[in-house]
Amino acid sequence: MSVINVGVIGASGYTGLELLKILIHHPKFNLSYVANTEGATTLDALHPSLNKVSDLVVKKADIDECKESCELVFLAVPHQSAMAYVKPLIQKGVKVVDLSADYRLPQDIYEAFYCPHTDAENLHRAVYGLPELFYKELKSASLVANPGCFPTSAILGVLPFMDKRVKNTPIIIDAKTGVSGAGKKLSETTHFVNINDNLFAYNPFAHRHAPEIAQKLGVDFDEVNFVPHLCPITRGMLSSIYIQVEGDFDAHELLETYYRDARYVRASKNPVDMKNVAGTNFCDIYVKRRGNLLFISSAIDNLMRGASSAAVVNANLMMGLDEELGIPNIAYVP
Repeated sequence: MSVINVGVIGASGYTGLELLKILIHHPKFNLSYVANTEGATTLDALHPSLNKVSDLVVKKADIDECKESCELVFLAVPHQSAMAYVKPLIQKGVKVVDLSADYRLPQDIYEAFYCPHTDAENLHRAVYGLPELFYKELKSASLVANPGCFPTSAILGVLPFMDKRVKNTPIIIDAKTGVSGAGKKLSETTHFVNINDNLFAYNPFAHRHAPEIAQKLGVDFDEVNFVPHLCPITRGMLSSIYIQVEGDFDAHELLETYYRDARYVRASKNPVDMKNVAGTNFCDIYVKRRGNLLFISSAIDNLMRGASSAAVVNANLMMGLDEELGIPNIAYVP
């Protein structure tokens, strides 16, 4: 098979960097177009860690130039910005993996939590990029909405047990994430003197990822009680989830059976941690039952399974490739 030309728009951020690191050495994707919304520069000036790794030029994003260079493009730009690129790219026949939130939700829910949506036509054709739920649909998709990091961790943790859950009872998600999840932009919250030696919750019961979790689990928004916490670490995400269940079943056995054919979910017999998934596309899940209560622990790398490596898995499927092609699977341990 000949190589497939792909591009990245939004190369300056953390997810953009992770995309570049994967795509530079991908066996079938040729990284033919790298662009920024800010303006032209060089790759090593943007990311010194890539000096002598690649000599690609970073251009100012241009739809026509992207169309001439790529069959598929990754959009690593903020919400609201993404839809301005998606519409003309799809019209020109370029496939898109969007890492923003712009195509993850129905229009009414999106607009309640984000902003007015300007591309309702493509909103209806987007496939949610979680292979464990939409594997077949991803293989024929022209537009993929890459899931959020918190929803990825939470949804994968809860999915195997939804049929055992007592209906209308709370789904409680206590999630911790590294500071890289907030992106490169400086803020008072992520300032070193505020986050160092500190830990705190933010947007309890009101975070934008809560409706995404609820919508993909098929439950009412009020049933999802989601509280994220910011931790003084660079990368990683750990979700502690509590649900009420009924019936006689072995929780770990059910977890193993549900994900038996899932390439990037690992059922663990011991409590999971962030380190063993760092730098990979794996989601590690542990479950323990006491009476009618389940404790589920789900760990991912927020920049990888929560964004960039998941995006490349989706692109692999969209282009008829094996889902694990070029995907890092050895963790940053120690």
